[in-house]
Amino acid sequence: MKRIAIVGAGEFQNPLILKAKEMGYETHVFAWKCGDPGEQAADFFYPVSIVEKEEILGICRGMQPEGIVSIASDLAMVTVNYVARELELAGNNDVCTLRTTNKFEMRKALCDAGIPTPRFCLLGVQCKSLPQDMHYPLIVKPTDRSGSRGITKVENPQELMEAVDCATAYSFEQKAIAEEFIEGEEYSCESISFAGKHTCLAITKKYTTGAPHYIETGHVQPAEFTERESDKIKMAVTCALDALDITVGASHAEFRIGPDGEVRIIEVGARMGGDCIGSHLVPLCTGYDFLKMVIDAACGRKPELAAGDKEEVAAIRFILTEGDREQLEQIRRIAPGIIAAESPLKPFNPEGVLDSSTRAGYYILAGNREKIVDFFGMTL
Repeated sequence: MKRIAIVGAGEFQNPLILKAKEMGYETHVFAWKCGDPGEQAADFFYPVSIVEKEEILGICRGMQPEGIVSIASDLAMVTVNYVARELELAGNNDVCTLRTTNKFEMRKALCDAGIPTPRFCLLGVQCKSLPQDMHYPLIVKPTDRSGSRGITKVENPQELMEAVDCATAYSFEQKAIAEEFIEGEEYSCESISFAGKHTCLAITKKYTTGAPHYIETGHVQPAEFTERESDKIKMAVTCALDALDITVGASHAEFRIGPDGEVRIIEVGARMGGDCIGSHLVPLCTGYDFLKMVIDAACGRKPELAAGDKEEVAAIRFILTEGDREQLEQIRRIAPGIIAAESPLKPFNPEGVLDSSTRAGYYILAGNREKIVDFFGMTL
């Protein structure tokens, strides 16, 4: 029996577990036990926190997996790469792990490689002042978290101290990074790498709540660019992946395009894009089996780049308000055929949506661009 170790069992991780089982793997899944869907989907579930890398390594030594993988968490990738290195499995090195899980180290690496970046600095509990050459507005966020946690746009020194306190409260190392705000639309590029060679699979348009916290409200593929613009984006992303020493597996590069047309990398994860971007939107929109690619790469096999059937547009919309839920009900009545998937609806958070984890649910639409435009409620 082929075995694979999977770190994480949450809602956005579960498609990886199901794909591995479909591919004939015996799945060994590690996560804190809290009722996540992957606990039931796994062939073997171990109630071990994803940060307990030594304990996970010990279990993996005993069962000898072909690979170890995760798709939905930067934090999980620390353990994935550590175990992969110790067992001589496919994975990224320690330099890559640091640069792709710590936003300050990431910014330094991109800057050293000559990749256009905003001015940035490291802040913390004991340091909440900016260098003289940095100017407002700024984005302040934890150095080592994802999922829109602790992110704030600040316009002046009075707002800065509160934003740093918020970011450091979320940060495992109690540090924050401040970056000069980049104007422009937000996008991401989903890629697969193997033996240091990168292939960009799709470019995604991102929608957020805007300032001050920029919580994602939806994503659409494909983002509309000319061939020349797409080539420019892919070149910038490839340079960033090289600068961060990503050599194998999925990656999710977030970027903005400024008024001058310059592609500016915001941050890069050495994993699939969360929010169903990699697991659902990429295969729907491109025909690529991205999950299979990630599993193959983790098991030391070159991913196949054959594309199957695809839709013209794929989009995910998150439910943040009662109005969002009512919009989904309208789509169910009028055009149920464009609903590709939807999550169970959680109770609305009485404090409002604070980050990605407090959204009430989502639904995914796929099909003709004109129909998606009619119902998505966003400009595609």
